Amino acid sequence: MPQASDSAADRALIVAAINGDLAAVKKALKDGATVDVRDIRGRTSLLIATHRNEPAIARVLIEAGANPNIKDNIQDSAFLYAGAEGRNAILKAILDTGKADLASTNRYGGTALIPAAHHGHPETVKILLRTAIDKDHVNNLGWTALLEAVILGDGGKVHTDIVRMLVKARASLNIADRDGVTPLGHAKRRGYTEIAKILSDAGAK
Repeated sequence: MPQASDSAADRALIVAAINGDLAAVKKALKDGATVDVRDIRGRTSLLIATHRNEPAIARVLIEAGANPNIKDNIQDSAFLYAGAEGRNAILKAILDTGKADLASTNRYGGTALIPAAHHGHPETVKILLRTAIDKDHVNNLGWTALLEAVILGDGGKVHTDIVRMLVKARASLNIADRDGVTPLGHAKRRGYTEIAKILSDAGAK
């Protein structure tokens, strides 16, 4: 239910988004629902649709003017969540509006690119690297997207491909963590030989 709304249309919009009911979403909007009304968890209908991975609903909400940067009670927004969890159709629709706040950060102080790299979503990383997002942003843990791809990845093909993308996009190779360990250092410690080679060949230290 909405946080503080007496509007039946607002309540209907939140319920429709939770249920993944496109027709009901359209009806609620037609009935005058506030597109950015928030539920008791602070989620907009667009964030709820992003959680459910409902691109059709998300597009209707975006076309109705939904703000993709409104954060819920745990500092997720539709844009940040789409990036973090690889909701690529929704992410593209948000980016196409030109309204995404590329500098916005989640509860860990990370941009959308950092969890995309950590969670192993190469297509999402590729999409975000086409934008002006800060490739070298450092989150509250002291990690960049490149560091997270190495430290929190498994050294397999997916995270290796992500490291390769970040290197190709000219992410800084030598930003170290708070202990002074660089991405190359972490790759070597973990025995990630292919990642270590990619970094070393690119001039990492």
